[in-house]
Amino acid sequence: MPSMITPLRRAVQVAADRRAVSCGDVELTYAESWERCRRLAGALDDLGVHPGERVAVVAPNCHTYLELYQAISGSGRVLVPLNQRHSSSELTYAMADSGAKVLFTALEVDGVPDCVEHVVDLSMADGYEALLHDATPTDFPSALPEDTLAGLFYTGGTTGTAKGVMLTHRNLVANAFHFQACWPFDPDTCWLVAAPMFHAAGTIAVLATIWHGGNQVMLPAFEPAAALDLIETHGVTATLVVPSMLAAMSEEQVARPRDVASLRLIAHGGAPSATETLRRARSAFPDAELLHIYGATETSPIATTLQHEERILDGPQAGSCGQPAVGVDVEIMGPGGELMARGEVGEVVIRGPNVMVGYWNKPDETAAALRAGWYRTGDLGYMDEDAFVFLVDRVKDMIVTGGENVYSVEVEEVLYRHPAVLEAAVFGIPDERWGEAVHAVVVLRAPVSEDELIQHCRVAIAGYKVPKRVEFAAEPLPKSGAGKLLKRELRAPYWKDEETMVSGA
Repeated sequence: MPSMITPLRRAVQVAADRRAVSCGDVELTYAESWERCRRLAGALDDLGVHPGERVAVVAPNCHTYLELYQAISGSGRVLVPLNQRHSSSELTYAMADSGAKVLFTALEVDGVPDCVEHVVDLSMADGYEALLHDATPTDFPSALPEDTLAGLFYTGGTTGTAKGVMLTHRNLVANAFHFQACWPFDPDTCWLVAAPMFHAAGTIAVLATIWHGGNQVMLPAFEPAAALDLIETHGVTATLVVPSMLAAMSEEQVARPRDVASLRLIAHGGAPSATETLRRARSAFPDAELLHIYGATETSPIATTLQHEERILDGPQAGSCGQPAVGVDVEIMGPGGELMARGEVGEVVIRGPNVMVGYWNKPDETAAALRAGWYRTGDLGYMDEDAFVFLVDRVKDMIVTGGENVYSVEVEEVLYRHPAVLEAAVFGIPDERWGEAVHAVVVLRAPVSEDELIQHCRVAIAGYKVPKRVEFAAEPLPKSGAGKLLKRELRAPYWKDEETMVSGA
């Protein structure tokens, strides 16, 4: 089984002089990237980091992050990429929990735990670059056992104690194969790394692009105008974004068009995307295929794919997240572990070589998530006769009002159809009569009244699903560092005095 360094080893053999990465003013060939990664492996030797020990990274997208991603795991160490938007206490917890021995950072991090013996500054001349300059290049292992731990990817820290998702070389290499099965990577691939690299979405195409000797263009922090400028300047052919990024890029392209004719693929994932958002993306980027990818950090992340989404926006499968990806098993499971019949709602479960081996130092959480070989996602959905998966909600986001189940995604989809709505979030709030009431928070692109939006919903969905109230937000809805909508922050004020308070996604 190939390891995390295998793609780079091949690329330097077949495309040594091709451009490997473009990052601001820095451009590196594969030969240069290979040499820098070998020096980084040597530097880790000098720092006393042994195989199996953990190395943390807190940084924006950059060519150095790409080197760390490959060389740490490729040399048998364990990468711990951390969310640079997390608080110092959250970062300290993850470093201490993982037992990280070295921290590579572009930020000033307070409260570095005792386990961290070395802090390497990525932004200072006497930091990372000096470390590489003084190191002796080291060869990577010719082979690593496929179950060798490659990374700990911390997730869920905002809804409780953070969990380190343990992904092996087998998991991440399998994911690269699965991606190549649904999109034709080749030497002309120019991939815009737009999502943050601490998140699975940011590194989803790293190995596949390198394997084919393509170029990766780094976007340090997402900003729609900057993303479009890079697409135009570098002739970017493909990228992956989360729905909020896709919506922002579409708005910017319509308002101030760039030459984006090179763009052949816009993949999106991380959260459901309203059909209206996809229609706007199709209008803004008419030459690009829309590819919906569904999965989770725990699945490395690809589980299902919906190819050429732009062709079915008016069809019944427009609301689907696709069919099981090549190499992955996906089913719908009932509460007792039984597989549900086609069309029946249950929990989406996933099995395959891409599924994590567990959560670091958390056996109870691992046992709850991995049952009989299946990863239980916590997503509710159903599968049609052709194995297209339709997500209806997160288990913890489902609203129970007057004994009826309301799936927030369905209500959000209706709200997005109104031309005045830019963003929408639907969740349940306490209600003395109904238990929970359907509540919506929206950001507008044009004036509209609360009554008009409620009536808009009333003609499309059953009365018990219609929001009892629509709240207007003046600022963009809160999102995580990976661009996911943070419903819990919107929901929490309504539940803070309730004894039955629940945590959100």
